[in-house]
Amino acid sequence: MSHAAIELEHVGFTYPTGARALEGVSLRVEEGSTLAVVGPNGGGKSTLLKILLGVMGGYEGSVRLFGMSPEAARRAGVVGYVPQRSEAELSFPVSGRGAVEMGATSRLGGLRRVPGDVRAHVESCLRLVGAESFAERPVGQLSGGQWQRVLIARALAARPRILALDEPLVGIDAPGQRLFAELLASLRRDLRLTIVLVTHDLRTVAGAAPSCDQVACLRRTLHFHAAPGGVTPQVLAQVFQHDLADVFGDVHVDAHRAAECGHDHGGGGGGGGAGGGVVPLRVRPGGGV
Repeated sequence: MSHAAIELEHVGFTYPTGARALEGVSLRVEEGSTLAVVGPNGGGKSTLLKILLGVMGGYEGSVRLFGMSPEAARRAGVVGYVPQRSEAELSFPVSGRGAVEMGATSRLGGLRRVPGDVRAHVESCLRLVGAESFAERPVGQLSGGQWQRVLIARALAARPRILALDEPLVGIDAPGQRLFAELLASLRRDLRLTIVLVTHDLRTVAGAAPSCDQVACLRRTLHFHAAPGGVTPQVLAQVFQHDLADVFGDVHVDAHRAAECGHDHGGGGGGGGAGGGVVPLRVRPGGGV
C-alpha cells in the first residue's frame, strides 16, 4: 500500500507587497513517485519549493511531508535539496568529495575529522551517482553534468526520503540530459526516493518523462495530471496543448506525431529525451513548434 510523501490542501501564499504567489494549490504525491512541476519564471515555483523545504512560513492551507509539517520535516532531514548551479559555490576551494562530505556532516556539528562510517556513506553516494572518477577534482573544474552529480550526491548524503531538484538541467547538454534522466530513474528504483523536479524548461519535463508519474503546471494556480503508466507522449501532448497554453501563453504541440511515437506505454523504460520515445519540443509563444 502506497503512502503520501507530499500532501498539499488549498495552499495559498501572499507576499507582504500584496503579490499573490499561490492560490488554492492542492496535490498528493505518493511515496516513491516522481513529480515534475513546470511553469514560467514568477509563476510561484520558487515559493512552493521554499514552503516544501520548510524555509518559508505564513502560507494558507495545509502542507504535510510524510505526515510532518515542512519545518519538522526539515529538522528531520526528510528533503534533500539540489539547488540551481551556483557560480559562488563553484568558487569554493573544495573537491567534489569534500562537497559531498559537507552534506553528510551538516547535521553533525563542526567535526575536524569525518568519522569512518560517514566516509563510507559518502563513497556510497558518489558511486550511486557515478562521480567516483572526478571526486578529487576541485568543484570549479567540473563540467555542468559532473557538478550536477556532485550536488545530487551531496543531497543524498543527508539520507533524505524526498529529493527536490530546482532547474536541474541548466547548463547540461543533450547527452548529459539523457544520462540525468537515467540517473533519476535508478535513484528512484534503488533508494525508493520520492522525486520532485521544479523547472521552467519544458525540455526537463520531456527528458524525464518516462520516469515521471505526475506533471503539475503552475502559474499561481495549479493544473495537475496523474500518469501512473509514466508520462507518455500522449500525456505530454495533452498537458502542453491545454494546461501550458494557460501557463506559458499560446503553444502548439503536434499531437499526431506524439501519438505516432507513443506506442510503448510502459513508461518506465528507456532513457530521457527523444530517444526514449518523447517528442522533441520546440515551443515558442504564439503557437508553432
